[in-house]
Amino acid sequence: MAQFHELAGTLTGIPGDRPPLVLVHGLTFDRRQWAPLVGEIQAIDPGRQVLTLDLPAHGESGPQRDYHVETVADALHAAVTAAGLAAPVLVGHSIGGIFVTGYAGRYPARGVLNLDQPLLPGRFGPMIREAEPTLHGPGWRAFWDLLVDGMGIPALTEPARALVEQTARPSAELLLGYWDEIMHTAEETITEQRRADLTAIAAQGIEYHWLSSCEPDPAYASWLTEVSPGVVIDLLPGGHFPHLEYPADLAKLLA
Repeated sequence: MAQFHELAGTLTGIPGDRPPLVLVHGLTFDRRQWAPLVGEIQAIDPGRQVLTLDLPAHGESGPQRDYHVETVADALHAAVTAAGLAAPVLVGHSIGGIFVTGYAGRYPARGVLNLDQPLLPGRFGPMIREAEPTLHGPGWRAFWDLLVDGMGIPALTEPARALVEQTARPSAELLLGYWDEIMHTAEETITEQRRADLTAIAAQGIEYHWLSSCEPDPAYASWLTEVSPGVVIDLLPGGHFPHLEYPADLAKLLA
């Protein structure tokens, strides 16, 4: 394990003419979940620099004062800079997709691959706000398990299921910290923040690719393409872990 500024991470590969890849995991998991994808990348794109990072308060990274998008994006950029990387291709799974979007809206990047994460709260927002009292009490785990039940984990291969279980460390504190922005910020404000990030990404000519595991909500897809006309939206049917279901396909896309 290496420390890149305040975040724990693993850096492989050597500097070259291809942009480095920075991989950011989802809520309650850690950087070990990228192992199958990193292995496929190394097989077809030897020497490609890949940095996997533990989000704040995940894995071997310490906590932060808050976990709002701008704060976490700043922490990711500090880690990328400490690793000696510049203008990476950013890959974010689940909530990591929001953080890499925030990163690319503020700092130099070559591309963004968002794995199965809408950028707006949508129906998730009211559900999380309603659940806040539950998350402050003993029922938090039942609520989290209910969400996990909808992630398609049983359909994964046994090694992939084991990796999900090994990397999962949920806690009430973690959920409340990372969902605080959704709970206590007006949806209009969040929408404008996401719009600003996507507008900045488009202005820099950064390619933005969203892979969804199910048919996107038409209203959201319309908003996304209106804000970012060059966005690429693809459907990759399955569960919520495309990097574990389709690591070879994603490696080819990134190569």
